[in-house]
Amino acid sequence: MTTPSEGTTAHTARTGVWFVGARGSVATTAVAGCAALTAGLHAADGMVTETPPFAGSGLPPLSSLVFGGHDTASCPLPKRAEELEAGGVLPHGLASAVRSELAAAEREIRTGGPLPGDTRGDEELIAAFAADLLDFAHRRRLDRLVVVNVASTEPVPADHTLPPSSLYAAAALRAGCPYVNFTPSTGLRAEALRGAVAASGLPHAGRDGKTGQTLLRSVLAPMFTQRALSVRAWSGTNLLGGGDGAALADPAAAAAKNAGKNRVLTDTLGTLPQGEVHIDDVPALGDWKTAWDHIAFEGFLGSRMTLQTTWQGCDSALAAPLVLDLARLLARAHEAGISGPLPELGFYFKDPDGGPAALGEQYEALLAFGTRLREAR
Repeated sequence: MTTPSEGTTAHTARTGVWFVGARGSVATTAVAGCAALTAGLHAADGMVTETPPFAGSGLPPLSSLVFGGHDTASCPLPKRAEELEAGGVLPHGLASAVRSELAAAEREIRTGGPLPGDTRGDEELIAAFAADLLDFAHRRRLDRLVVVNVASTEPVPADHTLPPSSLYAAAALRAGCPYVNFTPSTGLRAEALRGAVAASGLPHAGRDGKTGQTLLRSVLAPMFTQRALSVRAWSGTNLLGGGDGAALADPAAAAAKNAGKNRVLTDTLGTLPQGEVHIDDVPALGDWKTAWDHIAFEGFLGSRMTLQTTWQGCDSALAAPLVLDLARLLARAHEAGISGPLPELGFYFKDPDGGPAALGEQYEALLAFGTRLREAR
């Protein structure tokens, strides 16, 4: 999407970031974090696009990002930021320091759907969502707008109807917006959208952001393969609260989430070892998460060995910098005329659009993509 600045002589390029799930923990942390980095209040830890290899790649500066979004929740962003601060997700005093930026983003959040009792059909919902995107781009004089899905995980659809994530994705296509699916939800991968995706000429990336347990799996699994160690079983347990914990208490949603975790092992090891991943909702943990993995493997002369790992972290704090990275990369790709799926961004996803499965190889592909963007200037 390009919105011309007709009638003006000095136009500062601005990039819109439209969050599906705009009042959730990830979106709130991303908006607050972007404001904090722009103001020089914190370093850009966790943002790969702020590292030297991406200097000169033409990525939109953080100060140029303008935020809006859809959500069915009602808690305003400044209040949500206060809650995250109280839970230790955001640093003390940050919600107050960036309150004006949070309030500005809050004013650009529109009601999503479908809500309970909503009688609108798919076409009406898609048209309404697309109109919100176009209105935002026009009013804020945006040069381009990237749609990023950070909403709660939805179950895999049981029939051929379009789930909410795919309605939003279809709206992004209709409005001419690059699209990122940071969730395990269906999004652009609905069969009914295949033709529209191919015809759109838009760059897109996803699905399911790789932030914690699976990030570690994508590092460890190649180690076993490269050292010719046979993995016999790989089991995992996740304890988490917050919105994700509540959403993943639904077995169907948890199954969609676990599919991505297992895919990393299958793609790297060549087969899925014995063992399962369990996700337990523990509301008292809030946005914090603990993940355990137990790996049973076989070494020389049949020696039986194990490796156990513990990962403790805050999902929204891990995800927010990646979401900002992806919004900038997709905006720049769009500007450079790059279209279609971007396997070069597999570094960020459990279920990427092709490419290698090992994190090291994915990182090299990402660096090469940065070079490609630099040369497209």
